[in-house]
Amino acid sequence: MSAEVLGRWVPDRPEDVATIFADAGFPWWIAGGYAIELAVGRELRAHGDLDVLVLRRDQARVREMLARWDLYVADPPGQGKLRAWRPGEVLRKPLHDIWCRRKPEAPWSVQLMLDEADGSQWVSRRDPAIRLPIDQLGRTNETGIPYLAPEVQLFYKAKSTRDKDEADFEAALPLLDAPARAWLAGAITMIAPDHPWLRRLLPISRT
Repeated sequence: MSAEVLGRWVPDRPEDVATIFADAGFPWWIAGGYAIELAVGRELRAHGDLDVLVLRRDQARVREMLARWDLYVADPPGQGKLRAWRPGEVLRKPLHDIWCRRKPEAPWSVQLMLDEADGSQWVSRRDPAIRLPIDQLGRTNETGIPYLAPEVQLFYKAKSTRDKDEADFEAALPLLDAPARAWLAGAITMIAPDHPWLRRLLPISRT
């Protein structure tokens, strides 16, 4: 979705979001390119937005916490159209992308992404067969900021890779241990069995 069409972005920093969500009382994770940077421990590039992932089942709590913000949902997703997220409205699948700004005249600063859950399991919105225990979905950096585990974020980035996604893959790949590589390879295989990243994730088994 084009930021130029839908308005100006001045993304918050992860530490800003950590302050906003400090008393959330529900799980949340920095996502997108910032998640990769938190994993590798250094800045990699400039960012046009900042993504925060929360579970769909916690959306009412998110909506209440951000009650004074100006919140819009992409409806339908990916079509360049936004509409107000009304107080009390329950967002159901496939709606998952929420643009947030502190007031109507302010730039967009946070993009909320809703993901699915089944009990203690995270469930991919792209394929419900792709799952992970929620307590393995993220990591926490040295300052206490939660972020998506690199293998999970790379799974999202694998759908249609851009130059920045390839750069993020190169930066994060050395951080992935054997179980993380195996999970990511399995998840990518289910949605894109010929993806070029697979040769890098499991080179021995694919020679």
